[in-house]
Amino acid sequence: MGGFVLRVKSKTGHKIVDSLMPQDTVTKLKNKLSEVTGVKIDALHVLRGFPPKPLDLSNGNTTLQESDITSGETLIVEEKQVVCNGEQRVKETPRTHIADQDDFANCPGVLMKMVVPADDSCLFTSVGFVLNGKVDPSCAHMMREIIANAVSRNPDDYCEAMLGKPNREYCEWILKPNSWGGAIELSILSKYYGLEIAVVDSSNGIINRFGEDQQYATRVFLMFDGIHYDPLYLEPLDGGSIQSMFPTKDQVILHQAANLAQEAKSSHQYTDIQKFTLKCMICDVKLSGSEAAQKHAKETGHQSFGEVVA
Repeated sequence: MGGFVLRVKSKTGHKIVDSLMPQDTVTKLKNKLSEVTGVKIDALHVLRGFPPKPLDLSNGNTTLQESDITSGETLIVEEKQVVCNGEQRVKETPRTHIADQDDFANCPGVLMKMVVPADDSCLFTSVGFVLNGKVDPSCAHMMREIIANAVSRNPDDYCEAMLGKPNREYCEWILKPNSWGGAIELSILSKYYGLEIAVVDSSNGIINRFGEDQQYATRVFLMFDGIHYDPLYLEPLDGGSIQSMFPTKDQVILHQAANLAQEAKSSHQYTDIQKFTLKCMICDVKLSGSEAAQKHAKETGHQSFGEVVA
């Protein structure tokens, strides 16, 4: 995996490009954008920022770093259309995922939850949704590898005291499809994708923000009910396409998320992890609370648990 991640939006959908590096040239970027969008290189029209503004790709020898393109950015790729006298212009198509006005925060809509499968990989599926706009559980394996690689490369930072188990043992554990993700995994994915991940915690009515201190340009939202993660998205009032990524300067969406957290708490839309009963899916032993489950996992090596419905 490369250390430079770009999100690309075009008429063919959403793509993640993670095979570039800051020292790569604009020419290489154009080749990659053409490859993932199907737009010919000489017809590329690329926009960035909020509101979107054209990106100058005229100097092919300029590096991405010199062009001030940063990891985590979203690029919008449009196609120039040839008109009379050989002139090129951009084909006008609506960009329903991006607000065209300067005050993006005034874009009307309602923050809503997209339910993803409760299959022990809900955190990874949720992150995949906010990045790509679709529920795709198959992305979990790739994200588990990203996390394992980051942890194994930094044994001093990711020591046993932090992980709760030896570094190598943790890396083997997180690669298993029945291992749950949490704060450690969210912090790593936030850094890898270059965006802030804001987790609306319905059990206490607060928002935990991963990557808040990194000054990322983009923020995404997840909801956590004590044992399960779901992604949040903006449902526009005009019936257009949903939006799952937002500029970090957008305080209106952050306020909506805070209200959502309080509403979820007051209506008890969460699982009390100190009181709920779990069942080990391997040996069928019933356990009371998350601490008992963690103790059982440490003693037996069993890592698959399900909530017992009363």
